Amino acid sequence: MKVDVSLLLLITIGLSAGFASGLFGIGGGVIIVPALIYLLGFSQHKATGTSLVILLPPVGLGAVLEYYRNGNVDWKAALVVAFTVFLGAWLGAICANKLAGPILRLMFGIFVVFLGFYTVAGALRRLAQVKKEGGLHRPLPPAPS
Repeated sequence: MKVDVSLLLLITIGLSAGFASGLFGIGGGVIIVPALIYLLGFSQHKATGTSLVILLPPVGLGAVLEYYRNGNVDWKAALVVAFTVFLGAWLGAICANKLAGPILRLMFGIFVVFLGFYTVAGALRRLAQVKKEGGLHRPLPPAPS
């Protein structure tokens, strides 16, 4: 039986991005875009456009329902930001399509590295604070019944 490697890679990319989205609250593009480029040979522009199509319908519907069920959704904030994300994404797409592929890829890489450093620095500060307060763990919630 012949296995379509690109299909398996797409499935793996989707599961990884979906898991990270539910776990960290990210949109998935930081996983999808590099994976499409480095694993499947997409151009930066094609990876970005494909990522937006991928994320448009399913972005976190299951995760949203779970967070809502647990009382962890601020609808006012979500709707305001969703509307402005729509506008920002449109403007960003206009700009991206005017840039050369290597420039766009460089900008994406700088953004991801900056985001990583910012996230790690914040986590280290918070970890030091929690450690000083004497607690380094959070009990697991009860299993759903």
